[in-house]
Amino acid sequence: MRLSSVLPMSRNLIVGVGIVSALAGCTTSDDQSMSTTLAIDSSVGSSANLNSLTDAINRDPQNAVNYNVRGSAFGQAGRYQEALADFNTAIQLNSGFYQAYNNRALIYRQLNQPQAALSDYNQAIQLNPSYSPAFLGRGTLYRQSKQYDFAMADFDQAIATNNADAKAYYNRALIYQVRGDHVRAVADLDAAIALDSNSSEPFNARGLSKLELGKTKDALQDFASAVNRNKSSAEFWTNLGIAQIRSGDVAKGHDSINRALILKPGYGPANAALRNEKPLA
Repeated sequence: MRLSSVLPMSRNLIVGVGIVSALAGCTTSDDQSMSTTLAIDSSVGSSANLNSLTDAINRDPQNAVNYNVRGSAFGQAGRYQEALADFNTAIQLNSGFYQAYNNRALIYRQLNQPQAALSDYNQAIQLNPSYSPAFLGRGTLYRQSKQYDFAMADFDQAIATNNADAKAYYNRALIYQVRGDHVRAVADLDAAIALDSNSSEPFNARGLSKLELGKTKDALQDFASAVNRNKSSAEFWTNLGIAQIRSGDVAKGHDSINRALILKPGYGPANAALRNEKPLA
């Protein structure tokens, strides 16, 4: 769990649908390595681990840090209400605990309460204007609700406070893509890949921008890299197939797209690509 000037706290979210998708065959990825939401890890919620954390709380019930740690464990175990209760307690014990506000925002996002998450991100940023994870999380909320100017400002700030976070560059690149600025998108994706070469999503995203820039061979290499890192994504196989077809290897392209349909039967972009139509975003 992932625990400048402050932007106005009066902003409200216009709640939108999912992560922004754009370009050929681009949908929400199966690979969560670039996600800014909570990573589920059931092993963290084992009885032994939670009992140990509870023992620490019982020994020192006024220690906000202990509640924050157990709340993180509950959150990663998918036990969101219990996580929420622990973060509430941590904040009650220490109203300046900006990490707990950020963690509670992650839980609110899992519970589909974006306005509550926004409020907590605002509070975390007010308490610590250099706390990059809160800018990244809030920027993602704005991006998902298509408030791109606000999102861009937050991702800029996240990078300014921590220029080694691949997720910030990746998320900012997605906004450049929506705006049709694929040169800047590629630059940010280059940075994301340099910082985290194991993640598949930046390769897929960079391939999409390179297709838009007419660099089909470069796009083909990127989609192949994405597939090599995540062979279970119908999106990645579809994009690889599209690039193969555009490169002249129609048979191989159809094989890749059919692989996508095996992974995700009825997948619209794959069906559209096989019909030689522009795949739906």
